[in-house]
Amino acid sequence: MTAIDPTAHLTAEQIEELGRELDAIRDEVIASRGEKDAAYIRKVISAQRRLELVSRGVLLFSIFPPAWLIGTAGLSVAKIMENMEIGHNVLHGQWDWMRDPKIHSTTWEWDHVSPAEQWKHSHNELHHTYTNVIGKDNDLGYGIMRVDEDQKWHPFHLGQPLWNFINACFFEYGIAAYDLELGRNLHKHRRKTPEFRARARAVGRKIRKQVLKDYVIHPLLSGPSFLTTLAATFTANLVRNIWSHSVIMCGHFPEGVQVFERRSIKGETRGQWYLRQMMGSANISGSKAMHFMTGNLSHQIEHHLFPDLPSNRYAEVAVRVRALFEKYELEYVTGPLPKQVFSAWRKVFRLSLPNKKPKITMPDRERELAAA
Repeated sequence: MTAIDPTAHLTAEQIEELGRELDAIRDEVIASRGEKDAAYIRKVISAQRRLELVSRGVLLFSIFPPAWLIGTAGLSVAKIMENMEIGHNVLHGQWDWMRDPKIHSTTWEWDHVSPAEQWKHSHNELHHTYTNVIGKDNDLGYGIMRVDEDQKWHPFHLGQPLWNFINACFFEYGIAAYDLELGRNLHKHRRKTPEFRARARAVGRKIRKQVLKDYVIHPLLSGPSFLTTLAATFTANLVRNIWSHSVIMCGHFPEGVQVFERRSIKGETRGQWYLRQMMGSANISGSKAMHFMTGNLSHQIEHHLFPDLPSNRYAEVAVRVRALFEKYELEYVTGPLPKQVFSAWRKVFRLSLPNKKPKITMPDRERELAAA
């Protein structure tokens, strides 16, 4: 955290009032959900499936360079759509209110090596509950990076720009690994627990299914284009992985985004939880097309405040949320994609090195009052 608490000017009463205002926004959107929203997600799913089908059809002739380029580009976009605007948001339960068993968080399985049930636990239950809390939020640094100056530096951290780049390229496998809490469970005793073994088998089954679909069946169907289709599919997965990793990095790692100690969330109220989401997230500015391709996670602040609201409503919610930032004199961290990517990677490099000067952690409110 920064040495200066950016929320220190707020009283306890103001924080709870902020929470009530955000609850009111959420309640209004929930009450207004309807056929227009349902038509949106059905249209997106239909478009994604058509694009993937056409792209895979074109790749049957990927031995010809134009077909390879068109098919690879189309498949890359289709995979991004499926993971970002569809899979991620359906698994958040954003569309459960429709009561459509085909578009429901309990039945959806996505184009990803991480099984949906495991991802929902690590992401929905842990990440969104303990956003940017060191030692509680597995998404924070993915367990392989130093994310704050107050974390003890080790020589291993010198390589974190490389670890982060490799994680970006194979991001879906990185997510599966920390969904399993693989680092913590590599201990021989923990590996033998029935729970871990069951989860590991589920991941293994999902990986086999994905590999069979992408790298065996589809290339074999391409006949003479086997190798070029194989390369095209690998490229599409690589593009999808790097894109989704970049979007998530921009939402949680740029300069200006706060991280938190475990002690700071003890006895946390609803208003304080909202405030932590506001301080622990960042947005990406851009066009409607860019917002769509990020799964509307370019509205990361709004998503963390209201993870179960339909993603197509975040743009309208963002106007009201930003007004609350201004009202309560808080910094709304946002910027275009190149700026946010540069900021996040600069932080990765900076924190890979030992601190030049000792840093004072932002005190929590109890210690601040005690000192006064």
